[in-house]
Amino acid sequence: MADDGLLQPDERDAEPIPLSALQHAVYCLRQAALIHLERLWAENRFTAEGHVMHVASGRPDSRRARGVRRETALAIASRRLGIAGVADLVEFHRGPDGEIPYPVEFERGRPKLHRADEVQLCAQGLCLEEMTGRPVPEGALFYGETKRRIAVPFDADLRRLTEETIADLRRIFRSLATPKAVWRAERCRACSLIELCRPKAGSRSARTWREGMVASLLDGQGGAG
Repeated sequence: MADDGLLQPDERDAEPIPLSALQHAVYCLRQAALIHLERLWAENRFTAEGHVMHVASGRPDSRRARGVRRETALAIASRRLGIAGVADLVEFHRGPDGEIPYPVEFERGRPKLHRADEVQLCAQGLCLEEMTGRPVPEGALFYGETKRRIAVPFDADLRRLTEETIADLRRIFRSLATPKAVWRAERCRACSLIELCRPKAGSRSARTWREGMVASLLDGQGGAG
């Protein structure tokens, strides 16, 4: 097996897609490929804060209170979709025919304009439906900055977006092809991989990028003198 850091042909179909990759893929398919295919990573303040929050909620535990069973750091998977991961918290609420799973995902910051968090949560719901044989109509996102839960219905549109995202990721993993960089200011500037991705360089010709780098280095040398 080649030791180049990439997923190999026998690995890309055998390994389930991580649930965390879905969040990255909705935000940016190139980001998802850099992290999960090329195995690249870099921290910034946002990723560090998110890591701290998930560590705090990442200890497996089981408790029951007011008729609700609460499981933290619960391993979940879907064979049909080929996805797997760990749910921050799953509450099992009493229903007329048994317990109804209710996934809760912890996120830093506040609600976002894109649907990355919702897709990752919906994927957890799809896993729980398959594992328990029970319908999972809804889950919740808890944001560290607002300290509030936001209920997320798993409607037909969100389920379709979630399964389409899984299919997009599977095509990337099978092809071993990282998508080209596309500059999107509102997302690229907040991305911890911006220096590894170089999205602005990808939108220009190599000659233009090289000339810009040379000019920048010359300006820096002039200022130092």
